[in-house]
Amino acid sequence: MVNSRHLIAVLALVNTPFLRADEDLGAMWGTAQEEAKYYPIVNIPIPPAVPMRPGGMEMLPDGRLAVGTRRGDIYFVKGAFDSPPKPEFQLFASGQDEIFSLSWKDGALTSTSWGEVTRITDIDGDGVADNYDTLTSNWGYAEGHEFAFASKHDPSGNIWVALGLSGSYESHNLFRGWAVKVTPDGKMIPICSGLRSPGGVGANAEGAMFVIESQGPWNGCCSLKHLKEGGFLGHPASYNWYPYVPGMKAPANEPNSDSRMAVEKKRVPELVPPAVRFPYIKMGRSISGFRMDKTGGKFGPFANQLFLGDYTLSIILRATTEQINGVWQGACYPFREGLASGTMNVEFSPTGQLIAGGFTTNTQWPVRGTEPFALQRIDWTGIVPFEIKEINIKKDGFLFHFTKPVDPVVAAVTDNYTISTYTHIYHGGYGSPEVDQTTPRVTKALVSPDGLSVMLSLDKITEDHIHDFDLAKITSPDGQHLLHNKAYYTVNEIPKK
Repeated sequence: MVNSRHLIAVLALVNTPFLRADEDLGAMWGTAQEEAKYYPIVNIPIPPAVPMRPGGMEMLPDGRLAVGTRRGDIYFVKGAFDSPPKPEFQLFASGQDEIFSLSWKDGALTSTSWGEVTRITDIDGDGVADNYDTLTSNWGYAEGHEFAFASKHDPSGNIWVALGLSGSYESHNLFRGWAVKVTPDGKMIPICSGLRSPGGVGANAEGAMFVIESQGPWNGCCSLKHLKEGGFLGHPASYNWYPYVPGMKAPANEPNSDSRMAVEKKRVPELVPPAVRFPYIKMGRSISGFRMDKTGGKFGPFANQLFLGDYTLSIILRATTEQINGVWQGACYPFREGLASGTMNVEFSPTGQLIAGGFTTNTQWPVRGTEPFALQRIDWTGIVPFEIKEINIKKDGFLFHFTKPVDPVVAAVTDNYTISTYTHIYHGGYGSPEVDQTTPRVTKALVSPDGLSVMLSLDKITEDHIHDFDLAKITSPDGQHLLHNKAYYTVNEIPKK
């Protein structure tokens, strides 16, 4: 029987204080009203008695949603997926600190907080946690920027953890700026160095592990980075912990400041370039947790793509990845704006709904969403939006896939595509302007017979550049314009064939 002290039932609220999904939160993509036709945002009411600042989230086997909070509580939420939601919040566990990651496996919930990875179990079945077993705390922790974000269990039962730097600039405590792997028996294995202020950690459709990195020193913009074993991910502050990793040597060189990624990855062979870069402000400012759509089409036409939250801009983005010449790269796309608060994490339900949770800190970082905290659900109406579905690089250009057929006459006109490229200064300064701009020319646009793809041949593809595409002139056969006409592809490698 559930202890009544830990159960709070909440009726669905008719009038919520949240902004509607179609209200303007300031200049962004300007598509919130149109997005709502396909992906409406549903508010999940949080009662005043629940101090809910959502961080980590996980689906439980019985269909409930587990939510870890910034203050270190874990709630089980029943009814979050009802229409309208009629949630009941049950306090399952407390006493942790800044829970940004949760994962369920073998009857236990694994929580990752600032200082440790903890396996939490309910032994007597009363709905309240009894055992808190620390799997590992083998990293340093001393101050408020040293966040820890973790993955779900990988197929071998490991949890991957990304550790933020001290004060976002330096590494004063053990393994700060590293990604580590925690085995089911609690062994911690350092994987790679070079992180600054990571966010979410997770796998792509091929099972490769990635982390979100924030814009800042040595990072011109937010990016999705491959957690390559033995790799160096860009920020040299964490070089000092290599002596504590048996069998792993520090790179012979440190990167030069005021350089370019394409130059430095030749000087520092261990340097792993960002797989997807998100142009600053245009596509995120503080990207956070992400999750792959494994719903098999229940959430629309973007199966196996990554969905990412952004804390500052209160938006959801999409990203796709592919491996070229052994290096990961890919593209990012707008998806949904108009969320009520700073988005810290997202989670898919088995029924094809995307949960977004987050909060504002009021004083530390600005947030577009006006609510102090929120738990919201994005549903798919079943109507397919006309979108750029995915971009793949080819030897002489890019193959565009669409969710609906394009007008073959319009899409065959090369002047209907606007393309620019740019990169960032790779340096120890904070962020970077867009530099080294080029303007490629489309030499040919070949539309597939079904209209669902277009092959764009370019006169030049530039390595280490974001290729910024604007397809505002592309329409469907009935004259419909793309819901979002922008997309951005990060070129680390150009196919050899």
